[in-house]
Amino acid sequence: MWSLAIEDALSKLKQNIVKHPGKLPHIADGRRYEWGGNDDWIEGFYIGMMWLAYEYGKDPFFKESAEAFLGNFKDRLDRHVALDHHDIGFLYSLSAVAEWRVTRNPAARETALQAADKLLMRWRPNMGIIQAWGKENDPENGGRIIIDCLLNLPLLFWAHQETGEAKYYDIAMQHALKSQKFLVRGDGSSYHTFYFDTGSGNAIRGGTHQGYQDGSTWTRGQAWGIYGFALAYRYTKHEAFLDASKRLARYFIEHLPEDDVVYWDFDVPVEAGTPRDSSASAIAACGLLELLELTDGSGDPERQMYEDALKRSMKSLIENYATVKEPEAEGLLKHGSYHVRGDRAPDDYMIWGDYFYLEALLRLQSGLKGYWYEK
Repeated sequence: MWSLAIEDALSKLKQNIVKHPGKLPHIADGRRYEWGGNDDWIEGFYIGMMWLAYEYGKDPFFKESAEAFLGNFKDRLDRHVALDHHDIGFLYSLSAVAEWRVTRNPAARETALQAADKLLMRWRPNMGIIQAWGKENDPENGGRIIIDCLLNLPLLFWAHQETGEAKYYDIAMQHALKSQKFLVRGDGSSYHTFYFDTGSGNAIRGGTHQGYQDGSTWTRGQAWGIYGFALAYRYTKHEAFLDASKRLARYFIEHLPEDDVVYWDFDVPVEAGTPRDSSASAIAACGLLELLELTDGSGDPERQMYEDALKRSMKSLIENYATVKEPEAEGLLKHGSYHVRGDRAPDDYMIWGDYFYLEALLRLQSGLKGYWYEK
């Protein structure tokens, strides 16, 4: 089952590269991608798919296609193009770090370290957080963290491993601790975002930006938490992170709908036409795969729950959401949602959904992991 889905995915990826040379996919309404430049938070996922494709089949086409973008990503850093956010990790872990891991190209390492330094500039020591969005002292976002940042921290942990400089590890660790304390709720659900006072550093309140309402659980945020805390545990061996990942996973699994692919928020009233988020289920699948590896041999009684949910969700994604019967489709997964409350792409392809779907497939088929840590 996995191999046929993988071959379909690689065929579509090659088709996109050939059809849109030198361009990157952007979110657009109408089940299509809008192809353009490198000026959003999502471009790294496309490059990461190229590296996964190369490692799986060793087709030099994918390697050469990915390598061709390194200069573009370096230029973006040099000119600080649309980088007033924490998603520098998403952009550069799957482009520059991935290239360094696969080819040991020193230019890729240099670019990745430059990106890590750029991310460090978002550290706000009086609050103990990496500011998610906006410039320092931004009136709305100056004291905001969001759960997505957990997947940006591997860039800093990698930089620590490469250089031995404690600042990268310390800041990533402190932000992860702050996230675990304030974003994970007692029942294993999560806040999308949390606010701190920029002056005193005191906690203010939890909230949401893309979820249904402030007290609800945005499914993609929950998925980021499952995978992100598991990765933080892998780097730090801090047991609270593994526990957080497990609690988030249990909540996610216990609230799955009948077809095992989530709606866009766990608390949204479900009626005809309520948007799904296939990308959240793809991210969660990678998180469950990580948990299965981290708990291997531990006798954890919940391992079977993770494995069963993973297989059900992936089977449903392939059979009901993937474009395997649509050879001309640009995206791999239908019914992803970006920002439902803002009425932006509530039912479309999401390039991060495509990336994590491919990462999960390759891990299931051949044990090939992504680029969040050294294999």
